Amino acid sequence: MSLEIAKGHIRNRQPEQAIPILTQLVAQAPGDMEAHYWLASSLLGAGKLAEHEIALNDARSIHAFRILRSNGFDVERMKKDPAYALEIGTLCYSANVMSASSLAIGLGLDLNNPSPDALFRYGLSLQHQGRLNDARNVYQLMADLFTKSSDVQLNIILHMHDNDRLESVKNSADRWVQGQKRNIVKSNLDPSNSKELDRVIRIGYVAPSFLNNQLEHFIRPVIESHDLKSFQVFLYGEGSISDEEITQYADYTDTFKLSNFDLCKKISDQRIDILVDLWGHFAGNRAEIFIMKPAPIQCAWINFVFTTGISEIDYTLHPSEFISESEMMAFKEEVWPIGPISAPFRPYQNRPDVLPTPALKNGFITYGSFNNPIKLSNETIAAWSAILTSRPEDRLLLKYKYFFDPALRRATQARFAAFGVDPEQILFRGHSQVDEYLQEFQDIDLALDPSPCPGGTTSLDAISNGVPVLTQTGRDFYSRIGSYCLLPCGFPELVTEDWSEYVVRALELTSDYAALDALRQRIRPGFEASPYRDEVGFTRRLEGEFRKMLKRWAETAA
Repeated sequence: MSLEIAKGHIRNRQPEQAIPILTQLVAQAPGDMEAHYWLASSLLGAGKLAEHEIALNDARSIHAFRILRSNGFDVERMKKDPAYALEIGTLCYSANVMSASSLAIGLGLDLNNPSPDALFRYGLSLQHQGRLNDARNVYQLMADLFTKSSDVQLNIILHMHDNDRLESVKNSADRWVQGQKRNIVKSNLDPSNSKELDRVIRIGYVAPSFLNNQLEHFIRPVIESHDLKSFQVFLYGEGSISDEEITQYADYTDTFKLSNFDLCKKISDQRIDILVDLWGHFAGNRAEIFIMKPAPIQCAWINFVFTTGISEIDYTLHPSEFISESEMMAFKEEVWPIGPISAPFRPYQNRPDVLPTPALKNGFITYGSFNNPIKLSNETIAAWSAILTSRPEDRLLLKYKYFFDPALRRATQARFAAFGVDPEQILFRGHSQVDEYLQEFQDIDLALDPSPCPGGTTSLDAISNGVPVLTQTGRDFYSRIGSYCLLPCGFPELVTEDWSEYVVRALELTSDYAALDALRQRIRPGFEASPYRDEVGFTRRLEGEFRKMLKRWAETAA
């Protein structure tokens, strides 16, 4: 009964009255998972963020132990046998049950002599739950213990919710670069590239993989559209690639077994004029080679919109007017504008036809977000909750592979409950194959873009499948990614200035099902007519910008 009374206070937005009831319940029954989750809700609703995180982590831990026991794992052995605990943590990680993974790996870690791989996986398992502060602490420990580990760059990503994130990312990137420069052996490379401008330009693209990931949607159209009479294209990635894929358009080098020095020598020997990093500070990158400067002109593009911190990278490529003058100070590179979009976008093949908006048959609105749960900031959850509590019959569908984890699902419901949302209003789906993934867009009336970390590929997936996406401009250029998905497609009514306007617009757009369906029928045609689908036109503009870079280099190097 006391739990129901506390839940009633939370739903009525009276969290302060619920806190003492739930605190007493937790003290009386420390293993009561639901009491811990609702205590976390009440603390978040009261704005007690630090206490909320403690209570939520307690709830997750209890839940994770239950998950492990229910799957037949010997929890008592895990507490005594570190090797067994690490084995179970790795199994849970592979199964996308991140709460159980982080708990098991945490039990198995020897902090006096930790395994770099285990520590890295521990950090990732925390990150994938959205536990950014905990993950940041793990990555900082990695940086302290393993100074040569490139994976500590992931610490940069964890600044995405910081109020001063442009400065935070810049400082973190600077620290990483300085650490790498202490370890990098000077290559003494001196590329003697021709300064003749009327010749074939040699472009090199660097990424761990060009296929079967989100990068393929953006880079494959460019690789296939390059004017091969004027540009010779080189790809540097890990693993083999079949001839029938993209090697007919480019010379491919498998970099898996190449050291940084050997890869730099390869690039230099191939006389690459412009070397382009497509991966940024994400796992699997080869950012160190850009510090060694194997090509006269170096650029960062597509997969990491912040500064790399590498002064040897000359330019970062962004849409025109995407970065304000004041924000350019956050970049080590020169920001080079390349037109209305950052890259073309090729959607999945065999997309299903656009169906009428599902509210016409359901009688209620289904909002949706297929974004990584790490992007669900508290401010996002507060705004989405204001939408959901306005019409309690409506639903929010959250889809991502990590939502396979029951503890992540329940923790997410607890965060929404803090703002009065009934947990039953939040629906979850995990990983699916491409065909099913595309079909699932047909279940959404309006996609909601998070902030200050909006979707990019996810938003383009939605609109290319006929689903309207509501976004806001936010506080900095990274927050504006959503608007640069929608405005080139002709949908200014889906771009708002702040959260207040966002909530009002969401309710307006979904108040008239027939009008919402009419908007839905315009979405895919707008995308198809946009610059995102002009693959050749974009590539010609990009080639023109590359020629300008080469001309500047030739003039300054003369």
